[in-house]
Amino acid sequence: MTDTSKGSAAPPVLAAPTVPAVPRQSAYAPPVPPGGPDPAPPRRTAFMEGVDQVRAASTTEPGRLRIIGAALAFLVVAFGAVTAWQMSDRSSAADDVLYSSQPLSVAAADVYRALADANTAASSGFLAGGQETPEFRTRYERDIRDAADGLAKAAAASEPGSSSADTVAELNELLPEYKGLVERARSNNRLGYPLGGAYLRYADQKMQEEMLPKAERLYKNENQRLSDDYDSATSYPWAGIALGVLALGALVWAQRRSYHHTNRVLNQGLVASTAACAAVLLWLVAGHTLARSELLDSYDNGVRSLNVLNDARIASLKARGNENLTLISRGAETTKSGEDKFDSDFKKDMTTLSAKLARAEDIAEDQAGRGPVSEATGNMEVWLDRHKEARKEDNEGDYQAALDKIIGSEDKKPTGECFDSVVKNLEKALGHEQAEFKLAAGDGRAAMTGLPVGAAVLAVLGASGAVLGIGRRLSEYR
Repeated sequence: MTDTSKGSAAPPVLAAPTVPAVPRQSAYAPPVPPGGPDPAPPRRTAFMEGVDQVRAASTTEPGRLRIIGAALAFLVVAFGAVTAWQMSDRSSAADDVLYSSQPLSVAAADVYRALADANTAASSGFLAGGQETPEFRTRYERDIRDAADGLAKAAAASEPGSSSADTVAELNELLPEYKGLVERARSNNRLGYPLGGAYLRYADQKMQEEMLPKAERLYKNENQRLSDDYDSATSYPWAGIALGVLALGALVWAQRRSYHHTNRVLNQGLVASTAACAAVLLWLVAGHTLARSELLDSYDNGVRSLNVLNDARIASLKARGNENLTLISRGAETTKSGEDKFDSDFKKDMTTLSAKLARAEDIAEDQAGRGPVSEATGNMEVWLDRHKEARKEDNEGDYQAALDKIIGSEDKKPTGECFDSVVKNLEKALGHEQAEFKLAAGDGRAAMTGLPVGAAVLAVLGASGAVLGIGRRLSEYR
């Protein structure tokens, strides 16, 4: 029998081995640099992408050809556009010289001439006494009318607010005042009042010290405008010439490159483009050079002569006015040295006249221009001799004899006869020089006719030829 009380306990159950606890792991994060995370790469601009595309295209021959074609077309079009712009500007300036600024310069000179001649006619009429001759009266009225018409033209052509516009306005205010003084002088003179001489001297003072200086300023302003137009018309179109040389050089290089790559001597499109550019460049240089030469000739032998002749005519008018006033004032006004003021001014004016006539004769390029000036010089010398005789008579107290030698009839051999001859010959010379100016300036303007439009058309044809020439090479790669 088996004893179960002893050793009956169940064997001990062994516990399952425990696994050591593993700490909880977080997701891995890369170390952060001290300056913070790296920024995202910048977004590329369209320009940079285009540069990359051009760079990539330039690595292939078709891409290079496309770039060359575009560059050639741009250069040729730019050459034509700049040429058309520059020559259009110079053509416009030449038009201004011929049809605007030079005629206005002449008109300004005529205003001065009309005012000075009106003053001379007024003093001559005053010397004739109470019975003023119709000749002097008609001449005076005509000069005043011419001066008013010239001022109206100058006012219409002047820019508002400019110096010329202000001068014209001032002269328009002074002209009625001057006329009023002359009429008062005449009225008193007809009545035999000595006050007439005072009014005439005051009128002359207003003319000499206020009106004529303003008229001279107007004349100088218009001459300056004329000079500016000449500068614009004759300046060389360097930008157009430089672009033309650059375009021709690029076309020659492109044809040389094509020859080295294909052994073909000619590319018809590039040859046509080169011919078009060469034609524009030659036309530009030759046309502008001819135009510049003619315009400069019109200035040297036209405008300069006109200016000198106008100065001579003005000096003769002022001299005649002062000669008349010498008798009218009868020594009422003297210089610091005791000499009659008006006679002193007469001598200065005659010195100026002599110098201007000598200068005009030197500038004149032909006998038709020199002849009238030479005759005017002879008239001036006779004038001086007769004036000395008149002054001698006046100084000796024979006023009537002196008056006869100034405004008397032809048999008295008056100085007025010499003055009229000087003015007549100067006007003849002015007419000749004005015709010479118009001829030369017209030829200069004609030399630029059609150049702006022609340059633009040929440039378009040249650019088309360059594109077609490069396109033919590209077709070989398709």
